[in-house]
Amino acid sequence: LPLGAIAQNLATTLLRAPKQALIIGNSSYKRAPLLNPGNDAKGMAEALKATGFDVALGMDLGQAAMSELIQSYVERLAKTKAIGLFYFAGHGTQLAWRNYIVPLDADIANVEAIKERCIDINTLIAGIRKAGNPMNVIILDACRDSPFGSQVQLDQKGLSQLDAPPGTFLAYATSPGNTAIDGEGANGLYTEHLLREIKVPEAKIEDVFKRVRLSVRRGSKGLQIPWESTSLEEDFWFVPPKALKKLAEAEIEREFQVELGLWEKIKTATQPDPLEDYLRRYPGGHFSELAQLRLDQVLARQGEKKIQVISPAENPYSKGTAVANTNRKVGDSYTYRELDLYTKIVNRTYTRTIAEITDTEVIYKGGGSTDLLGNSLRTSFGAPMLGMQIWGVDYAVGKRWTSRHKTLSRGGVPVQVELEVRVVAREKITVPAGTFNAFVVEANGYAIGSGVNTRSENKRWIAPDQVRSELAFELFERSREGRVVASERRELVSFRQS
Repeated sequence: LPLGAIAQNLATTLLRAPKQALIIGNSSYKRAPLLNPGNDAKGMAEALKATGFDVALGMDLGQAAMSELIQSYVERLAKTKAIGLFYFAGHGTQLAWRNYIVPLDADIANVEAIKERCIDINTLIAGIRKAGNPMNVIILDACRDSPFGSQVQLDQKGLSQLDAPPGTFLAYATSPGNTAIDGEGANGLYTEHLLREIKVPEAKIEDVFKRVRLSVRRGSKGLQIPWESTSLEEDFWFVPPKALKKLAEAEIEREFQVELGLWEKIKTATQPDPLEDYLRRYPGGHFSELAQLRLDQVLARQGEKKIQVISPAENPYSKGTAVANTNRKVGDSYTYRELDLYTKIVNRTYTRTIAEITDTEVIYKGGGSTDLLGNSLRTSFGAPMLGMQIWGVDYAVGKRWTSRHKTLSRGGVPVQVELEVRVVAREKITVPAGTFNAFVVEANGYAIGSGVNTRSENKRWIAPDQVRSELAFELFERSREGRVVASERRELVSFRQS
């Protein structure tokens, strides 16, 4: 069956598990008081209780009280094997790539005192991992300006990028290395939108935070963009569906056609509203990466100065982040060799050179075209590729999305391809063109058509900060009967970029 038709079981571990939350809001700092964390924490406690969490709430706490609450929380997780959610609103800081949340009584006269008088998030994570509970959510609305005054000079603002440990969803109010807006109303900008979105029925956790990210970005005119890292393997809902049912392929196709129809209407939009509407309706949709790219283009033309993740290579706690490089140029050229995965025999060598670039398309000499991200729009033999989104707008380990696209085989047979795409690692790769620090992107799923029914597994190595095309690509396909129908590898031999 196609991926979308695979049944989801009501009796999964996450749906059966109890839910425990620890909420802390620190506002009344002596040196740098904050307006919103108290209201934010109370609001989160109420919202989570309404969705079935057993909530412990702490307000305006010193170091000893915070440590005691955290220890008690970890012990409850270990005892109950509950889904855990930790939320902190208040001041936070980073030091030597580690993130700290600041107690009310933290008297920080120098940088060294941060380790002694603040709470290390890595210590919380270590405790959670020992607890052995099935899933954790950590939300840090703690990326405001430093509360320590001018005598404590920090190398970086905000919090440091941290890849989510196994079974964890990690969320920051703004991108690593940047600061968040405290807010002018009862709640901070980030938590204001989070409180609304977690109440939406049947919204998966990734979709909740994608909607929050869009709303905060637009509300701050790009000055604050929330960030998440995930290693979750299963779906989680704050408000689960009343019933999880298997959809027939015909129903899946009907829903897809509705989404496709909307995307076709707005994919060349020159104003943000229709793109935002699509992303709110389909935050994890089949065209969400493409819609995000278009929205980025539209907002940039309107003058948005979007902040970026600060992702230094020397950070030992993260594999980093890379943004797709869409700055392709006519004349850019990439030579590949294609070989059999088993025999390693080179079957052919070929070169792709950019002949023309439009607002939405990169056209290659000899045939074929892609969008600005690298997704195929037309194959080298002229077949249209409708809706592919294998390439994303950015890359970080754990990110995942889907692609459901249609094309024609070389024989003219209509084929539908459905893939689950995930960034699984970042590693050094050596190809004939050199050695690169690449993200590894896996896309696994099915290709279905008249006389075509194969399981497709492919892997792509991408270093968008260095090369604007793939470094290597592996394709492995089996028929439903288990027969290998394709096994090939492409490697970059040489390239020329403006």
